Amino acid sequence: MSLRVFLVVGAKGGVGASSTAIGLVEQLPWHGPRYIVDADLAGRRAHAVWYDVAAELDLGRVPGAPASCKKGALSIVELARSYEDGFVVTADGVEQFAAKLPENALVVVDAPQPFAATVRPFVMNAAKIVVMTEPTLLGVGSAKGMLAALERFGIPQSRIAFTLFDLRGTAELRTREIAESLKITVAAELPAPRDRNWARAFARFGDALTGAPPAEQLTALRPSMANPIGDRRQVVRNEAAVAPPQPFPGTSTGSSTIFATPFPGSDSPASERLKTELHATMLKKIDFLAAARAHTDAQKLAELRQQVDAIADDFLASRKDVTSAEHASRIRHEVIEEALGLGPLESLLHEPDITEIMVNGHSNVYVERAGGIERTEKQFVDDSQVRLVIERIIAPLGRRLDESSPMVDGRLPDGSRVNAIISPLAIDGPTLTIRRFGTRRFGVDDLIEVGAITPPVLDFLRAAVEARLNIIVSGGTGAGKTTLLNALSTFIPKRDRIVTIEDAAELKLAQPHVVRLESRPANLEGKGNVSIRDLVRNALRMRPDRIVVGECRGGEALDMLQAMNTGHDGSLTTVHANSARDALSRVETMVLMAGFELPVRAIREQVAGAVDLIVQVARLRDGSRRVTGVSELVGMEGDIVTMQELVRYKQRGVDGQGKVLGEFEPCGVQPNCLTRFEELGVPYDPVTFHLSPAKRAEKAWLR
Repeated sequence: MSLRVFLVVGAKGGVGASSTAIGLVEQLPWHGPRYIVDADLAGRRAHAVWYDVAAELDLGRVPGAPASCKKGALSIVELARSYEDGFVVTADGVEQFAAKLPENALVVVDAPQPFAATVRPFVMNAAKIVVMTEPTLLGVGSAKGMLAALERFGIPQSRIAFTLFDLRGTAELRTREIAESLKITVAAELPAPRDRNWARAFARFGDALTGAPPAEQLTALRPSMANPIGDRRQVVRNEAAVAPPQPFPGTSTGSSTIFATPFPGSDSPASERLKTELHATMLKKIDFLAAARAHTDAQKLAELRQQVDAIADDFLASRKDVTSAEHASRIRHEVIEEALGLGPLESLLHEPDITEIMVNGHSNVYVERAGGIERTEKQFVDDSQVRLVIERIIAPLGRRLDESSPMVDGRLPDGSRVNAIISPLAIDGPTLTIRRFGTRRFGVDDLIEVGAITPPVLDFLRAAVEARLNIIVSGGTGAGKTTLLNALSTFIPKRDRIVTIEDAAELKLAQPHVVRLESRPANLEGKGNVSIRDLVRNALRMRPDRIVVGECRGGEALDMLQAMNTGHDGSLTTVHANSARDALSRVETMVLMAGFELPVRAIREQVAGAVDLIVQVARLRDGSRRVTGVSELVGMEGDIVTMQELVRYKQRGVDGQGKVLGEFEPCGVQPNCLTRFEELGVPYDPVTFHLSPAKRAEKAWLR
């Protein structure tokens, strides 16, 4: 068994290259040591976060050399931590590391875009270079540029495993069309991970890679790949004397000091100025707004990319403040991604800890991290660029935004929710809000880990879902309603047929039998509107076992209640409300919005007969999200819907770091639904609702 190296590189961001690299290193049949190399020079640390080894990698780290640690039988190697702290390896450091790899090792490299000199040793020894893209117009356009770059570097097409990954299940093009357009053989097609054929397709993909015959070392690579950029030393092109770079504190090897002054990359002020000027130049020559609306025309999109490429090449060739070929390549790549992507927001969308992006006009961009809001240095060139980004988001969804319809809801391919509003309603310029959900599902284990819920409470909700109780998740804006709804949906049996209904599709159910429906606004003529209520009524004709409505906001609440009362048990939905009692009032109000003159008592009887549980969630003062209460509806007393609180989150104050302290405690009542658990044979231990001896004594004393 000899050394086997595979490189995985995405033709553009967000096509699943990192997750594919992780899957390969973990699942390929191999009996020797395994290494995964994170070569992302942007310092996003995807693998350190995935394997939870950031602290181990930072311990004893030396600038200029790769950092590595072991996680079980796997070795995780990281070539960069961030631009700011100077921990980026040199090309020599990578060569020394690669030379010491065991001869029987399997090495999977998550390669950067574009290729840098630091990965040259891995490229030379790669059995296959996996180039990944998505089967969309933008994905194919990016792949064309990536394949051309690899050809310029001297990498033969026989060494490339071109792979289509339909990560989001939004394929726009057929495989044959892509292969003919790019003049390359498609080595593998991977469906969306939620697809039932995913595991089989990925296994075939791995078998094809390991079955490839050993290849000779690529020694004839072009010099353009050999220029070292790993040390990131700044090159200053002027006649004035420049002070020598200051050493990074406390770092040296022998008698020589390791310098860590910044390389003029995408984060330096000079590069930001270059990018801004290049953006302005493009805006003068290209009508990006018209181009965004013509997104479905493959020929026009290809012509646009060629035009953008030519403008970028001419601009960078004429600038003396471009310090090297790698500097030009990086600026060109980032600007083109922004010009054809989401502009200054493109990099924010790749930061996993950002949960909300808020654009208030072209010059104010805010983000939410860990429950706190902070302003960023990102800016758009002008309001027209913000409009362009909005058009680029909503055009594929068939939505429109103009003075006659100045508000719009939409979603990004990863499921993130988008809201935009323009003048005359938005006075200070176009406003864009993106609620991010990320590429990784936030599961029940994650909820427990962050303290949003305890295992006993979660076990009760698990039993409630399995016993087909109708559940409403209630909470304020940003409280985590959709996240909890997603987590609870994992308890729905795989045999059930589920219909989800949303304004902007953001639910990510893992079950195989899911029908996803999304509402549609009216067109320019005011026709074609399909509301949530229309979809709920239609869903009743689709033989659903469960109906999941992302959020009840209007008259659809009446249809939802009728569905719950007519055999469609186990349905889930969310509402905006600050308490369980407020949630009932909201449902009553929404039923009245259906346009029927129903007596209040009749509405409340519908609610009492349909809804079983209300789960209240809230965002606390420290930014954390918690399940703050679980209440059960038990019937009617006169004209009032009665319910009993089963468990609540009791806040005890805050610690020295401002974190809320508290605990979940039972309210001393036995749920009526325990009888239903027994009837249906749902396993459950009612320990959640057992009071401790101290609590029982306290409760007796209070009485």
